[in-house]
Amino acid sequence: MSFKIKNIIIIFLLAISGFFSWKAYLFFLDTKIPNIKLIGIKDDGYYCGNIQCTAFSDKIGKMSVWLDEKSIAKKFQIKSPRQEHPFIIPTRTMTNGKHKIKIEFTDNTYNKNRTEHTHHFYVDNTPLQAAFVKSETEFKVLQGRTLHIQFQVNKKIKEAKIKTLSNTYECFPEFKNSSLYEAFIPIQCEEPSNEYLISVEIKDYVGNILNLENKLQIIKFPFKQQTLNISQKKVKMEKELGEDSDQIENDIKEALMQSPKQKLWRGPFCTPIDIARTTCEFGTIRKTQEKGKYTHKAVDIINTPKSVVWASQDGIVKIKKRYGMHGNTVVIDHGWGIFTIYSHLDNFANISIGGKISKGNPIGTIGKTGYASGYHLHWELRVNNIPVDPMQWVKTTF
Repeated sequence: MSFKIKNIIIIFLLAISGFFSWKAYLFFLDTKIPNIKLIGIKDDGYYCGNIQCTAFSDKIGKMSVWLDEKSIAKKFQIKSPRQEHPFIIPTRTMTNGKHKIKIEFTDNTYNKNRTEHTHHFYVDNTPLQAAFVKSETEFKVLQGRTLHIQFQVNKKIKEAKIKTLSNTYECFPEFKNSSLYEAFIPIQCEEPSNEYLISVEIKDYVGNILNLENKLQIIKFPFKQQTLNISQKKVKMEKELGEDSDQIENDIKEALMQSPKQKLWRGPFCTPIDIARTTCEFGTIRKTQEKGKYTHKAVDIINTPKSVVWASQDGIVKIKKRYGMHGNTVVIDHGWGIFTIYSHLDNFANISIGGKISKGNPIGTIGKTGYASGYHLHWELRVNNIPVDPMQWVKTTF
């Protein structure tokens, strides 16, 4: 036997010995916990029909799968890393609601390294159904008012949106876990009286989509007119005392971006004072030396000078500031982009920006700060920054 052949045999034997030594090392000394992965099911996901699943591990061993504590694969042999084990979950034979799948894997080493994963998911094979609460004849609204749309669904949904008047509005449950969903559509004073289409798109958690359609009729409202004279001396003084009048709009826009997608109130609003008299109705077309001709998109209401003003509903205090035209002003966020504004206050109550406030809590007193010719409260309500008549929100039938 030549020297060269001997060397080849020796190298071969050493390689074989090294291979088995490495295999022995892995078998006896490997303590690495196996990794397992499940494709097809996500934690807290919603599913219908047959779910195509695949389980695999990064090691050789045996895998078992349980569905709701019942075995659907017992000690299935994984012969190579990344070998896939496909299986189907037939959800149509299962009840709707929450379920659990558990995967257990044990490798082939001496230590029998083991790991397990548990995933929770939901089955939803119920067809999506929904219907408007009000009849078609009730989808009528005056200029400057709010259209309150409600519809009933037969199960929990992922989202619902209403498209009308070239805008999209998110819908939300009337209260937590309610099957009654609603949206508030603000109608601008300048919106032409006409008939418009309302389209509601509803999506459930398994991807079903349902559309509801109806017609909206906007009715023309005969807004009043008013001429108002304000002392130029007072206008000049208020400009010096408060921030620029345009700043309030910037502040409200910024606050609107942070409005929680949560309904912070329940039930009708209340008037922020006991109204002795209304000096200017919502939508009144005003003429003043300072602003010219414009629409007054709030109500001016009065009672005893310096008497208490309170929050008209639960919410969060977003603004507490003095502005040139509006004077001392408080803005409350009620969630879902619905704000109330209280202006011309004489002083502020002990409230803090960002603090929660309850319906009826004091926010200040009736004053005449800003461009006010006498003691009164300027009360405003906005939906997605569009002013609407706040007196409509006080009605129990709204």
